[in-house]
Amino acid sequence: MGRKGFEPSAFRLSVERSAKLSYRPINRINWRIFILVDIKVFDKNAFKSCKKLTWLLSLQINNAAIITKIKNELARDAARFIANFLDKKQIKVFSIESLGIENVHFVDPAELVNIDLDLVFAIGGDGTTLRAFRMIKQSTPVFSLNIGGTRGILAEANTKPIEQQLLDIFSGNYFYDKRLRLQANIDGKLIGPALNDIVITRTNLTKTPTITINVFDYPISQKMDGVIISTPTGSTGHALSLGGPIVHENMNCAMILPIAPVNKTPALIVELKDFAISSSDNSKVIIDGQQVYDATPENHIIISKYPFDGVFLRIGKRGIRQLEKLGF
Repeated sequence: MGRKGFEPSAFRLSVERSAKLSYRPINRINWRIFILVDIKVFDKNAFKSCKKLTWLLSLQINNAAIITKIKNELARDAARFIANFLDKKQIKVFSIESLGIENVHFVDPAELVNIDLDLVFAIGGDGTTLRAFRMIKQSTPVFSLNIGGTRGILAEANTKPIEQQLLDIFSGNYFYDKRLRLQANIDGKLIGPALNDIVITRTNLTKTPTITINVFDYPISQKMDGVIISTPTGSTGHALSLGGPIVHENMNCAMILPIAPVNKTPALIVELKDFAISSSDNSKVIIDGQQVYDATPENHIIISKYPFDGVFLRIGKRGIRQLEKLGF
């Protein structure tokens, strides 16, 4: 950039003000381009010049995992095809279902979090994708295929044959799509992460509890059946069924939606901070509609941001994906 002391090898990314950095790798196997910007150092003109600065960083795919929809033959057939494709590229493949392929390593789902994976294939519907993100460590990229599922809002659009999608990935025609996630702390016990939402609902169906939601040190106490804390990704899930808005997936916010409040407590869209929630009666804490935990009136429930984003590997177009998936 013409400034003394700034070498490409030492150039550091620092993007602030909640700005998002996107990149699309070039057409070369195992390589990708990064454009890095330090707003503190460069002025506006230098920033324009910086757009031209690129260099290559190696991306090796050595280990991959395949997570399939349970007891679904369409998903298993797709998994076998992908496993054979990866095996020919000498990539070590792990699967939570036995695929009957010699070089594919069958593992228990609980073991995946201990394996250093470079890429995960989630084959099924949205439920399979949500499950996959909880099985893997930190921000391992997930390529989601809606095969054997229903709508597949979270999945890559199935506009190309599987083989062509795989060729796109290994030709570098992809980009990463980061999504914030939530976690819950119940008196020191961490549960999650949740890609879509965390639902707190009453256990006793004959009694409406008083639920207190503390937002930015402002407690809101109302009688209601429960509350949904949703991510932008989850705005097309339970939150949408409750009348919530569709929020762009890359926003840094959370939605708080009361369930059947007696006094029609409004839904809120707020910056994602720690939210304290308590109930006057026993309740259930539900992670992405799949994991259920018990909570009592004495428990303190804190909802916060999970430290590692969920990362999708995408080959399709950008934009407001949810609207397209919902048919708009």
